[in-house]
Amino acid sequence: MENRGSQPVLLQQEAFARIRLLRSPNIGPVSYRQLIARFGSAAAALDALPDLASRGRGPYRAATTESVEREIAAVRRTGARYLFHDQPDYPALLAELDSAPPIVTCRGRLALASEPCVALVGARNASAAAVKLARDFASALAEAGFTVVSGLARGIDGAAHEGAFPATIGVIASGIDITYPPQHTELQERIANEGLLIAEQPPGTEPRGRHFPSRNRIIAGLASGTLVIEAAPQSGSLITARLAGEAGREVMAIPGSPLDARASGCNQLIREGAVLVQTPDEVIELLQSFTGAPRSRFCVSDTASDFDYNELAKLDWGEARADLSGDIAHLLTNAPVAVDELIRQSGASPAAVHMALLELELTGELVREADGLVRRAG
Repeated sequence: MENRGSQPVLLQQEAFARIRLLRSPNIGPVSYRQLIARFGSAAAALDALPDLASRGRGPYRAATTESVEREIAAVRRTGARYLFHDQPDYPALLAELDSAPPIVTCRGRLALASEPCVALVGARNASAAAVKLARDFASALAEAGFTVVSGLARGIDGAAHEGAFPATIGVIASGIDITYPPQHTELQERIANEGLLIAEQPPGTEPRGRHFPSRNRIIAGLASGTLVIEAAPQSGSLITARLAGEAGREVMAIPGSPLDARASGCNQLIREGAVLVQTPDEVIELLQSFTGAPRSRFCVSDTASDFDYNELAKLDWGEARADLSGDIAHLLTNAPVAVDELIRQSGASPAAVHMALLELELTGELVREADGLVRRAG
């Protein structure tokens, strides 16, 4: 990521253009970063969008200035603020993710994200014993100086926030002005007032299924480690744990009875290399000694790319662009694949492949997964 400490003050005009760019069709965190790297500013990227998306069936229309003005007014009404990826107070660990959200809205004490953070997640339909365990762990971690991060879901998430309060960050899958689930209306407002509430989606956005994996990557990205308490094998909590492992963070799990299906996900994580923990002190010791090299052996991904997006500014994207975009589109299927694999199979330069993927994403032909893999849309 960029050296955020050396960034100049963000001008209002460029901030407006950045919001408009990110809200434009088919643009996500990765394509946003690529466009900024290629063209130098959001305003220049917006000017280039119609040409880049010319493969599409119709003219490309960026987000309107009127829609952005309405969004900004809504953010102000909620008492929230925008936080951009290259501002000095953007959370440093989150900024390390290749898919870090370029812009979030937040309410509350942003300084909490600069403290040592631990993510605590688990089942919505958790047992009474697991809910108490989550509350007790979160309380002990907060007393030890950690900020507890979770997703404001029912069950383990809610207990974690309650136990750590007010040293807690809630990351929601909706807009900053939407409460979900409804039974956490009071808790979400308390966190916004005394803790920290973060949303990636624009205000007014109701939570949808596709938003939760994106929320989970933020939860994992904010913390040096993720602790799972009760989780089913296919649950969102395991997605958070895998994203944490792929980001090089600690992954911890509390074991449970093999007779309880709600514990099978945690037991699976431990088999796959997550650190087995049974007391808050074990979590504290593990994270206080964390230096960027996790002790857990869980799910180290080979999908990450070391590509420097600044190389896109040097690329001569000429007449061969249409052929390459078509070749890359031909390599894609509904099965997600690593970008590095596409580079190997196409024989093209990394910069050219990334530009081809950018064009395919802008035309709606490509989908990027939360773990960095790409697949054909549809």
